[in-house]
Amino acid sequence: RLYNKNGRDWTTKYWPIALAVDLPCRTAILDGEVIVPGEQGAFDCPALEAAIWNEPNRLVFVAFDILHLDGHDLGSLPLLQRKQALWQLVEPGLGKIQYSEHFEGSALALFRTVEKIGLNGIISKRADSRYRSGLSSTWLKAKKFEEADSRVGGRL
Repeated sequence: RLYNKNGRDWTTKYWPIALAVDLPCRTAILDGEVIVPGEQGAFDCPALEAAIWNEPNRLVFVAFDILHLDGHDLGSLPLLQRKQALWQLVEPGLGKIQYSEHFEGSALALFRTVEKIGLNGIISKRADSRYRSGLSSTWLKAKKFEEADSRVGGRL
């Protein structure tokens, strides 16, 4: 079953992903995002709505966290331990359910990489943080934006 963050059942809406679920476990609760991959693996946000109705086979679920696994609550574990459990469950690949890689290091280098591959932004989480739904001081969403200089002319 697939649910959105408000608890609505979206299994029918994202049926190709639901049909593709073949994980080596009985039950799991994953946190992630449904996307339509673009060139170089970058997310194609404008294509998402169109794909839902016209090309649902293009939809992919990118898992970036795991909350429960076979009856065990993993939310109190540090992020890096949860990511390790997630990686064992959803090994990196190109299927309908994909593992969201994590990176450690310089924020500036990461932002330059994000810009090069055309992503819209990143989510940063503390490596030692527990899982918390909703806004938290342990994670930050940073979106890319562009600046431009322009001339504006007119008469009074």
